Amino acid sequence: MTTASVARKTASILLVLLLLLGTARSAMAEKPDLALDSTTREQGEFFIATVTGLDTPPRLWFDSTLYTMFRQPDGSFRALLPVKALQPPGRYAVLAINDTWKEKIPVQVTLNDMPVQKIWLDKKTSGLRATKDEKRRVKEGLSTRSERKLWSGTFMMPAQGRKSSPFGVKRSYNGAPVSSYHKGIDIAAPQGTVIRSPASGKVVLTGYESKTFHVHGNTVLIDHGHAVTSIYLHMHDILVQPGDIVSKGDPIGTIGSTGISTGPHLHWGVYLYGTSVNPELFVRNAY
Repeated sequence: MTTASVARKTASILLVLLLLLGTARSAMAEKPDLALDSTTREQGEFFIATVTGLDTPPRLWFDSTLYTMFRQPDGSFRALLPVKALQPPGRYAVLAINDTWKEKIPVQVTLNDMPVQKIWLDKKTSGLRATKDEKRRVKEGLSTRSERKLWSGTFMMPAQGRKSSPFGVKRSYNGAPVSSYHKGIDIAAPQGTVIRSPASGKVVLTGYESKTFHVHGNTVLIDHGHAVTSIYLHMHDILVQPGDIVSKGDPIGTIGSTGISTGPHLHWGVYLYGTSVNPELFVRNAY
């Protein structure tokens, strides 16, 4: 065999080896993977689930609920999985699955140990009930799942004032047993105090006490994208309308005492897939 033939044969073998190595590396790089930012969360917080190595979003399950995953700029898929504020503490699992792959990660939910808040309402206020239209429109708005992420960075507090009630406190009305929990943060301030959008988004709902919003009062609901929404209750003035695009810091209304309210304040809630979580998590951290 000539030197040239040996060289050609050697080159061919090297080329095959390089192709095989490249194929192996490609297969390894494309292997699907599920990752969580943490495996322990308190009631009212959330897990960040990320899946890499797939071209289409997998089905993502947590506590028997299916969650939509959203594509990120790097090609991965992500979901912010809410832990209900009254979720029984214990062990659960996050499961990602498609036709050819599945992966499960055990997680722990811990108690947030929030106190009981006793609220006293007069006969007129305690007799108010949310209308069917009010409940339907709020539920639909809070369940918005826009494919486009509209916010960036941290949220800002929507109003200046005293935090009169934190998120997650259990509530007893007029001495009755605990029946609910506080699904947002109350900010007490004089009537007319400006309320600003804490992050960029799209207004998807406005409701008025004079029409059907007897419990929520004058209300604004903003879609921030990727199943993140925020709601503002008991307002005096509403300065936006559905379809408006708002930026972080834009005025959306003023503080009032409409609906079921014992004084001028803003109730601010943040929801993931229609489940309330602690709004201050978005003020402290960028997601």
